[in-house]
Amino acid sequence: MKQVLLTIGLCFVTIAAFAQKNAVSGAERIIKDAKPDFNEARNLIKGALEDAETASDAKTWYVAGQIEDTQFSTENTKQILGQQPNEPVMYEALGNILPFFLKAYELDQQPNDKGKVKPRFEKSIKSTLSANHIYYINGGAYYFDQRDYKKALDFFDQYVEVSNLPMFKGEKTAERDSNFMMCQFYAAVAAMQVEDSKLAIEKLNLAKNSPFRQFDVYQYLCYEYEQAKDSVNLEKVLKEGMQVFPDSSYYLLSLINLYIYSNRNDEAINLLNTAIAQEPNNSQLYHAMGSVYESGIKDPAKAEEYYTKALSLDPNNPVALSNLGRIYYNQGVNKLGEANLISDAKKYNEEKDIAKEFFRKALPNFEKAHQINPQEREYMTALRGIYYNLDMSKEFDEMEAKME
Repeated sequence: MKQVLLTIGLCFVTIAAFAQKNAVSGAERIIKDAKPDFNEARNLIKGALEDAETASDAKTWYVAGQIEDTQFSTENTKQILGQQPNEPVMYEALGNILPFFLKAYELDQQPNDKGKVKPRFEKSIKSTLSANHIYYINGGAYYFDQRDYKKALDFFDQYVEVSNLPMFKGEKTAERDSNFMMCQFYAAVAAMQVEDSKLAIEKLNLAKNSPFRQFDVYQYLCYEYEQAKDSVNLEKVLKEGMQVFPDSSYYLLSLINLYIYSNRNDEAINLLNTAIAQEPNNSQLYHAMGSVYESGIKDPAKAEEYYTKALSLDPNNPVALSNLGRIYYNQGVNKLGEANLISDAKKYNEEKDIAKEFFRKALPNFEKAHQINPQEREYMTALRGIYYNLDMSKEFDEMEAKME
């Protein structure tokens, strides 16, 4: 009885495997019809992909990829003919092709019973992937417009992945051309939009060595390292940026800020002195040096010296104007605080007069900065304080009204 049951069981396995092979053939026939029923073809192939025997056959995966490619081609042909394709269906099918074909290609390269590799689908897979290659860019752009950044990332990644496949080595599809570089860049941007910092950093590091929007890539990488609070890699990228973009002050000034925030003021000063020696007429360098002495070393006299030099080279820079004004303003506030601790009326008035002198020195700087950038609230706040301390009631009221 056990032997009979075992025989029946083996028959069931054989019949099931035979049915799945028929399903593969059936799915293949369907997509060759004039009007293929893609849902039916997918239902047929689904079981074969899950069956142990047919799932180990390259043809199963190849047909699964062919189903997707046929639907993509059907919709894409409409687009070529100037008709409106079903874009969600078209790009969904395109995105499904590569995983199926990669598995088919892997199984197709396995040796047969005689130990020989005789691929059946390699030529067709290569031809299809090569023909569809450019459309991954369109798919990425489509999903980017839909704000589906995860799918956009997948499409740009697939373009890059196809280019990197060993099967295309030495061929046009593998070229690191402008399309390849563009896809690397937008894959990184999509990863940033997905808010996956680790993945974004990985993609940006891949993209940073190509010329396509390289300046942006380095800035985005700095941003991601800042968000990740990875000061070690941030410093490394900033130093690289200084080498790659010697004409840009962004990386130099950002590195100096990093040194200031980490109390590495000597390194910031050494870096600035080297830069000033190379560009003695660059106002931003003197402005940055002023920031080191103001915020890092707490030496307002040296800060004033460098801010004044920066303004002599760029007299209409509102940031430099306000920074110099702030040096005087803060000294006035400090002196006023000291005066308030004095009980002797004469000495109090003397100290208060000194404080007012600092406010008077700050006034023209903030007024000019406000004139250049009237919407900046920091300048208005400073002017309001100066007007108050200099008993300029009319100007104080006008500034109060403006701020309200």
